[in-house]
Amino acid sequence: MDDNTKTRSRVVTPFGPRTTAAEVLDGVDLTGRRIIVTGGASGLGTETVRALVGAGAEVTIAIRRPAAAADLVEEMSARSGSAHAAPLDLSDLTSVAAFVADWQGPVDAVIANAGIMAVPSRELTAQGWEAQLATNHLGHFALVTGLHDNLRDAGSARVVLVSSGAHLRAPFDFADPHFEQRAYDRWSAYGQSKTATVLFAVGIANRWADEGIVANAANPGYILTNLQRHLDDETMRAFGVLDEAGNRVPLDYYKTPEQGASTSVLLAASPLVEGVTGRYFEDNQEAEVTPVPEEAEAGVAPHALDPAAAERLWRYSEQAVAA
Repeated sequence: MDDNTKTRSRVVTPFGPRTTAAEVLDGVDLTGRRIIVTGGASGLGTETVRALVGAGAEVTIAIRRPAAAADLVEEMSARSGSAHAAPLDLSDLTSVAAFVADWQGPVDAVIANAGIMAVPSRELTAQGWEAQLATNHLGHFALVTGLHDNLRDAGSARVVLVSSGAHLRAPFDFADPHFEQRAYDRWSAYGQSKTATVLFAVGIANRWADEGIVANAANPGYILTNLQRHLDDETMRAFGVLDEAGNRVPLDYYKTPEQGASTSVLLAASPLVEGVTGRYFEDNQEAEVTPVPEEAEAGVAPHALDPAAAERLWRYSEQAVAA
């Protein structure tokens, strides 16, 4: 973390943890804005799409199986904006390259929403990458850097990278990012991938700000969605969100998907954060840096905002997706 991060004023908005995505965009006109939402056919992604289209945006739902978004696309046809689905598998660089090649014209925002969490055992992609790092960071890195010219051509573009509080306990391990030498741990792998998303935002801020492209990371908070699909019943009960009958029961501090999507749409489209870049937000506010992240329950870790680590990750990611 550099001195500018320590001294700059923290962004504060009138919204809070219970604000919905639609409320964040109330009165905001996104007519003519072209926005890509990865993983937009379920959970947070669906509510992100609904809010953006409701404000007039043209949204591309980028997912592995476009047919899964058919009902959402039909639902959006009655709104002021529009939505369509396009194929994108973030764990497959060929798929990412095809998506980039098919995109024509400017793009006003990319919301890197798709992700996987706590894969039980070490799984590798065709490139030999650990699956969570591949999907949550490297695939999005290839997508966003591939669309660099399209973002620049928009004149004022935004990149939103969905992260997690799990980053607090997992700095990026440059010596062994794919768990080839250390024992695989699903939570360490997930946390590392989410540290990478914040560092990617810092990297974009350092490299692309002069081109009118900003980037920020968002922690949506605790929400019950498809993200927990790799967690067994025992783990879900240990977390306190599964009753004895097997029903999911959110705890009091959990958000609804509509509330969880609010920070993403704030960063993608709200005039309140115009020009803000390289930061980490939670509950619709810029998070405070926590000095002891391994003991914290909120805030952003210094290791996730470190410009030297961001530059190192950029070089690593660039080489990885080019190989």
